[in-house]
Amino acid sequence: MSNLFLPTINLIKRLVLLALITTTILVATDITTAQPAAAYPFWAQAAYPLTPREPTGKIVCANCHLAVKPAELEMPTSVLPDTVFEAVVKIPYDLNSQQVLGDGSKGGLNVGAVVMLPDGFQIAPEDRIPEEMKEKVGGVYFQSYTEDQPNVILVGPLPGEQYQEIIFPILSPNPATNKAAHFGKYQVHLGANRGRGQLYPTGERTNNNVFTASVAGNITKIEQPEAGGYSVTIQPEAGNAVIEAIPAGPELTVKEGDTVALAAPLTMNPNVGGFGQDEAEIVLQSADRITWLIAFICAIMLSQALLVLKKKQVEKVQAAELEF
Repeated sequence: MSNLFLPTINLIKRLVLLALITTTILVATDITTAQPAAAYPFWAQAAYPLTPREPTGKIVCANCHLAVKPAELEMPTSVLPDTVFEAVVKIPYDLNSQQVLGDGSKGGLNVGAVVMLPDGFQIAPEDRIPEEMKEKVGGVYFQSYTEDQPNVILVGPLPGEQYQEIIFPILSPNPATNKAAHFGKYQVHLGANRGRGQLYPTGERTNNNVFTASVAGNITKIEQPEAGGYSVTIQPEAGNAVIEAIPAGPELTVKEGDTVALAAPLTMNPNVGGFGQDEAEIVLQSADRITWLIAFICAIMLSQALLVLKKKQVEKVQAAELEF
């Protein structure tokens, strides 16, 4: 019996060993070659697998991107079934600004966005997108938040200098063929960010932050480790000295001999990015309803014209009776 199970046990051991090696390589690569975009959109999907929008209305990206910046969503107020239309996401910022990267150097800002469409709406298939719209979309890659939510769309990270406006080619559903879709008014939610966040999903601070003093006291020493950044020694009035480790990136605003208060800033604020939200409403309109509405309006206009003509006819009869 043991001889029969021996190959299976060896196979399981190999699979476990392979998984451990793969995980180790991925973690080591993430640490040694940290990129500013590593926090999104993957971490949002991992931390909030069901939906990126919390019950309070907050998009989950705001948990890491703490600064508030504008974001705009432009789209038609109403669309017909089974039609392709544009949703334009605007992520404005100063193109001359540079952000602090993971290694402490300066670089351009990336942008990303999540668009939550009503059920049934989705990114249009390649063969349904007009050529003119394809040119506007460019090489943007769209992905669903989850496999069963094609109406929740993620893009990014993208170079911000090229994509301050992102065109989403959207296909509206057809209630005649999709029984889950219905005519009516719906809300669309947008979350868009530019630059790096101030927190990692684990809760740790990035180097894109203002670093403050954990104690009040006198700065007795400032050193620069070989790995980069600063090591600031603060001697309080009572107790042992405290060493504040500041990663590479933020610039110091203090010097040796300065006296700092509790929670006083030791560095400048390096953040130039931020996150913003916007909402819009869209109506899935029925062509038959529009036709009947036009017919109803025409009938009203015709009845009003007939009433005016009838009134004129009555006035003429009354005038003739008075003359007679």
